[in-house]
Amino acid sequence: MIGRLTGTLFDKTPPRIGLDVHGVGYEIDVSMTTFYALPELGAQVTLLTHLTVREDAHILFGFATAQERATFRELVKVSGIGARTALAVLSGMTAEELSQAITLQDPARLMRVPGIGKKTAERLLLEMKGKLGADLGHTLSPNATAGSNTQTDVMHALTALGYSERESLSAVKGLPEGLNISDAIRQALKGLSK
Repeated sequence: MIGRLTGTLFDKTPPRIGLDVHGVGYEIDVSMTTFYALPELGAQVTLLTHLTVREDAHILFGFATAQERATFRELVKVSGIGARTALAVLSGMTAEELSQAITLQDPARLMRVPGIGKKTAERLLLEMKGKLGADLGHTLSPNATAGSNTQTDVMHALTALGYSERESLSAVKGLPEGLNISDAIRQALKGLSK
């Protein structure tokens, strides 16, 4: 319904902000990640949004990036995770950190978020595995280009050889850029054998 808003920031009271869009003031709930990225009051802001309609309220959530909004939308699909809990998760970690925690199946990282206990963390890890880019491509080196599948191919090769995802991810993170697949696999195996 409302996918994006551009307007003047008139209020910043965490976790809610106020955005004036051509004379209409929108109250938008944002994660702390988005909140800290906002400019000063009076500045122009564009936020991607997600509207939640409940029996007693219509609540607008705002996000600085498309990845954060996509992550929020996947989180609210998990049973037992509501919009407030999803916002708390995204306030406690970035979308990339969540993706990495899911790839590494690391419940301890999720349990550091207020309101997330062991059972909820385990359910999140189980239900989110393989979703929202919580796969190898989003958790690898930030220098990897979107078109480069070398690191992903090396990860698949290492897991096929019996290494765990955690070991494979750690080996791939240490690889220099620009290697072809066979050299990258060779170097990753050398790193794992140490």
